[in-house]
Amino acid sequence: MEALGWWLMLVGTLRLASVWFGFFNIPRLRSGVYGKSPMTAVHGRTFAVWTLVTCTLCYTCAFNLDDKPLYLVTFLSFIYALVHFSTETLIYQSMSIANLMTVSIFAGTSIVWMLVQWN
Repeated sequence: MEALGWWLMLVGTLRLASVWFGFFNIPRLRSGVYGKSPMTAVHGRTFAVWTLVTCTLCYTCAFNLDDKPLYLVTFLSFIYALVHFSTETLIYQSMSIANLMTVSIFAGTSIVWMLVQWN
């Protein structure tokens, strides 16, 4: 497996923590991600499902880096996540800048690496 594949596996695995918190510990998800905004149980579960989909994309793409449509969809998922968290921080102010920086490191690294590896 290529290094990018291992990276995608790591990112997908780290995202599983948010999935767990979204389903089973919403106060922890709120404090860890959306610390400046109230979060309902429905919001937490919706976030968990969305994150689970992105985990699935990361894992599937890690093993199929030559599949161009899958690669593109996985790449776009990082763009969407970065835009979402940026607007939550900068426009809606529901997240701290520190949380955005953490997301930016993982999403930004993935975006750049996937662009460099683009076939």
